[in-house]
Amino acid sequence: MKTKLNSRQIAIVLSGGGVRAMMFHLGVLRYLANAQALESVNRISTVSGGSLLVGLILKECDYRWPNSDEFLAKVYPALRKKLCAKSLQWGAARQLLRPWNWRYLLSRSNLLAKALRDEWGVTAKLSSLAGTPEWSINGTTAETGRRFRFKHNSLGDYMLGYAIPGDFPLANAMAVSAAFPGGFGPLSLDMEDFEWSKRPEWNSPPESAQATKIGYRRLHLYDGGVYDNLGMEPFFDAGRAIPKPGVEFILVSDAGAPLTPGFSHFSLNPWRLKRVADIMSDQARALRVRTFMNYLNQDATRGAYVYIGIPAAKLCANGTQPADFPTTLRRVTTEEFDRIANHGFAVTCASQELS
Repeated sequence: MKTKLNSRQIAIVLSGGGVRAMMFHLGVLRYLANAQALESVNRISTVSGGSLLVGLILKECDYRWPNSDEFLAKVYPALRKKLCAKSLQWGAARQLLRPWNWRYLLSRSNLLAKALRDEWGVTAKLSSLAGTPEWSINGTTAETGRRFRFKHNSLGDYMLGYAIPGDFPLANAMAVSAAFPGGFGPLSLDMEDFEWSKRPEWNSPPESAQATKIGYRRLHLYDGGVYDNLGMEPFFDAGRAIPKPGVEFILVSDAGAPLTPGFSHFSLNPWRLKRVADIMSDQARALRVRTFMNYLNQDATRGAYVYIGIPAAKLCANGTQPADFPTTLRRVTTEEFDRIANHGFAVTCASQELS
């Protein structure tokens, strides 16, 4: 059964995965633009590379969501050119050439935020973003282990409470979402900079919120992928296998790298612990995907799941699948960009009968 995308209200989910995810998601969004469906996007949830991408898309359009023709004519070629010319990770590293930034050596998401502002021109405040589409930028609160989300009108997690962003920079929210442990992170948030409120229950009406005190002087925020690398939670209740209220059609673009086989037998190998963490993360992701796929199998018009690991189109020039591209924020070649972005477009075509 075909789904007329430009007649539906679409909630899009863009996973983490560094620049690999950015390229793949651009291919998925190009498919939506070709279907004249970007105008139907009313909600966005992003993690890591997905958050970096949406922030850069908005920057290209004076911080508003592009229409389909504008995306194809302006945004897509501009980001192709920039991702093939500049490196986010080296931009962050260059911030250390300034001695006053050395204090961020152990909190490197601050360096990424500075690179986004200084080299990529992301200067907007979170509160200046438009409310439509509603964008949830997902991080992870180290203190509570819960999803910390940024929106144009609030930030926080459901255990701690929420606050108005005020002058909080968009670049910082994007950097938090990409602050993967061992690479970037965490970003430290001073609680006294905000006034916090909390509802009695998570599903209580907004007007029931009351002022609350946070039990921490500072919060430490990591990559949203630590909690959920897909970013589906804002739109889909995995426990009950139903969409959240007001969500009509969910398109999940998953650029997460598959778990590769193999294990080192060298007893002192520090990568053994990383392997265990990767297995746990892969299983958590798999459970979310299985629940969502079961939901789609009951009615294919409810949404779509687009996965980078699905074979479609050609292999990369070196014989590897696009999913094998490393999770990095380095500069890419035009060949790498076109292969992975075109793969995203092709997989979207192949995964569902969308029009």
